Amino acid sequence: MKPNIDSIFCISSADEFQKAAIDIFRFQAKENEIYHRFITSLKIKTEQVNTVQQIPFLPIEFFKNHTVVSEKNNVNAHTTVFSSSGTTGMNQSKHFVTDVSVYEKSYLKAFEQFYGNIEDYCILALLPSYLERQGSSLIHMAADLIEKSKRPESGFYLSNYDELISKLNQLEEQKQKTLLIGVTYALLDLIEKNRFKLNHTFVMETGGMKGKRREMVREELHQMLCNGFGVSCIHSEYGMTELLSQAYSNGNGIFYCPPWMRVMIRDTNDPFAYLPINKTGGINVIDLANINSCSFIATQDLGRLYANDSFEVLGRFDNSDIRGCNLMIE
Repeated sequence: MKPNIDSIFCISSADEFQKAAIDIFRFQAKENEIYHRFITSLKIKTEQVNTVQQIPFLPIEFFKNHTVVSEKNNVNAHTTVFSSSGTTGMNQSKHFVTDVSVYEKSYLKAFEQFYGNIEDYCILALLPSYLERQGSSLIHMAADLIEKSKRPESGFYLSNYDELISKLNQLEEQKQKTLLIGVTYALLDLIEKNRFKLNHTFVMETGGMKGKRREMVREELHQMLCNGFGVSCIHSEYGMTELLSQAYSNGNGIFYCPPWMRVMIRDTNDPFAYLPINKTGGINVIDLANINSCSFIATQDLGRLYANDSFEVLGRFDNSDIRGCNLMIE
């Protein structure tokens, strides 16, 4: 039986999370053909999985070569396809979404949890690399937040930096609460054209130089952005094509998940073993909003978990070797 999606967004305790995770695991183990085959190849008996630590996590690479949908009798049930930006010559990840309203509910509730009522904000989206291609889940989210803000000043910016500079200064004069969300290299381009002193604006970087600039460590990058925008900290979001939820950081690169999402850190030498807090390993994500796809994903990001369930992203694996989890990847 398919778990109730509305109950997922009402989770308020660790026990409720674990119960919902096990229910969704059993549903997806049965209804998701790719996940079912993966579990079978590992010789895992579904009925013996009773804790989140026992749940097998699907390697994220499966989204590059398979339709990962929890609709066993209708793999074409999706209404929306989100795709990753990818790297030249490599397959893009594709997330086949059967109900995009679940995604919309997930990011709106998470935004409200971390930032408050969307209608209190003006949303400015500086996302040129995402706007220039099709299938970006980030663009879908930004467009919807812009609409839901109900403010005529909200909008997208491609390369019209002068217009954006004028808009930011105008909103500052009005003391309007504003969220500027931007791809990293474009934010750096912006502060090279103008130095700001923002008192009413949150600056959120989405990560990625997209080949436009040299890669930088977070501390150096955030210091440059803080100096350029005149703010005390830079916000970040941790999300990806294959997920329907995001974690947020309000500074220092420390991320917090909404109640229906959780990060676990796996041993890089044993994908079925988990590390204690403050140890570096591979990031596994439980995203219960991903009920119609797969809620249990082993990413290729490296990270560290802290005592309050916050986490830090430290980089990526140097290669795609999944050490024992690549039984079905083609």
